[in-house]
Amino acid sequence: MEMRMRARTLSKSKILIPVLALGLVAGCDAPTGPSEVRSDKTRLDVSHVPASEINELARGNTAFALDLYRLLAKEPGNHIFSPYSISLALAMTYGGARGDTERQMSQVLRFPLPQDPLHPRFNALDQALMSRGRGQSGADGGPFRLRLANSLWAQQGYFFLPAFLDLLAQHYGAGLNVLDFAQAPEEARLVINNWVEKQTEERIKDLLPPGSIKDSTRLVLTNAVYFNAAWAKPFNKDATRPSAFHLLDGSEVMVPMMAGRVRAPTAEVNGVQAIELPYQGEEVGLLVLLPPQGRLTELETQLDAGLLDSIVSRLALTDTRVELPRFEINSAFSLKEALSSLGMRDLFRPGGADLSGINGRRDLFVSDVVHKGFIKVTEAGTEASGATGVIIGVVSAPANTLVVDRPFLYAVRDRATGSILFLGRVVDPR
Repeated sequence: MEMRMRARTLSKSKILIPVLALGLVAGCDAPTGPSEVRSDKTRLDVSHVPASEINELARGNTAFALDLYRLLAKEPGNHIFSPYSISLALAMTYGGARGDTERQMSQVLRFPLPQDPLHPRFNALDQALMSRGRGQSGADGGPFRLRLANSLWAQQGYFFLPAFLDLLAQHYGAGLNVLDFAQAPEEARLVINNWVEKQTEERIKDLLPPGSIKDSTRLVLTNAVYFNAAWAKPFNKDATRPSAFHLLDGSEVMVPMMAGRVRAPTAEVNGVQAIELPYQGEEVGLLVLLPPQGRLTELETQLDAGLLDSIVSRLALTDTRVELPRFEINSAFSLKEALSSLGMRDLFRPGGADLSGINGRRDLFVSDVVHKGFIKVTEAGTEASGATGVIIGVVSAPANTLVVDRPFLYAVRDRATGSILFLGRVVDPR
């Protein structure tokens, strides 16, 4: 018994060493910044990509967004997520996928094209979106902002294929930030979270939850989207009044209800009322879909790309008095289960994922895809942000276990020569 306890105590002491190191790291006031390794390739000019091809990609992204929404909507309460952020982060991951993993990702993400033509179109869509709102105002009185940022966070000393790094630099503007996941996973997590917080003007905090980064993590791909825009015609704050809002169970609550007259596109399809409230510049709008009382679940179940296209195609400018509640929502999701159920199974299977386009080997897999969203709608306009993290780990070899709990032999020997210095057995350690 004494020998068995000693063996286990030695094992625990080995585990405590990195735990103690983590405690020291977590106690630091501010994590140190990572060094950055960039491909020598610059982001490509893709102005030659036709608008029709950009729109085709956007339609695929929308179809995926609605597929994913139907699963996330099963969770009760308010929701906000950024489908574009999720598509972008997974598109970067897709750049390293091969075989069945690549095929499953393409089908689930509704990518209309194979790898080579796909990434330039994401680049073009990205640049088109970042051109919106020039010269317009934000909801906070500052300038209009639609910011898209991508970054990679990699284990120091780990090998990545140059072609993968070139792809992400040329089409996603993403550099490779070097961290030490193996020795300081908690510090690395804080560094990544700080980057996300900065990119989203402090609206998305703690994207990567405690424990999500492990010593086996080798790569984290992150995307952050931040949006801040003023209405084309702001609501008058003096017109906002407490008003009844009907809940799913039929009860009522009083909420601050904004009110005003707007000239905006509206439609009604199968009892669903729709209005798209434009922001300054009228390049971006807030589409509101209002089903009849008690039919929200029915709409959520039926809403796909075809139905949404039908509603949007019928939008026509009208003068409308609109009442809209002020609201602010924060959401957080682990997307692993939802993406797996949609068909992206191999990506999350240790030993089953093929991400050999990243490092030339099949020893990587995605441990989780995490996402956070925020939105705030007021009389002045809308502020919203979303961030996605794809956490990629290396497959670990199975750990061997030896419990010395029965009689055994032992030898003290010289390893270089094989000379046995001492030899014996233990039948009763007492």
